[in-house]
Amino acid sequence: MGNIEDIVDSLENKISKVLHKLELLKLANAKLKEELDVSKQEVAAQKEVISNWEEKYEALKMANSMLGSNDNKRETKLKINALIRDIDHCIAQLSD
Repeated sequence: MGNIEDIVDSLENKISKVLHKLELLKLANAKLKEELDVSKQEVAAQKEVISNWEEKYEALKMANSMLGSNDNKRETKLKINALIRDIDHCIAQLSD
């Protein structure tokens, strides 16, 4: 009989250890998920900052071209022509 009790006690100890490890892993998993969420938010914020800087860069390129710089002059002319076409289209719609 003592042998069966030892086996049961051993199993109880092992189950207790497994349950404890499970709880630790759940806590670690929750922490990692939280860190992942924070990292995703940081990445989204950085993407927004990059997007803003890209817009500012494009505006600076256009302003530089308009001030007489030969760099990106063709691109600026194309954008101005596109704006003129849009304005003409709006005027045509208003005339109808």
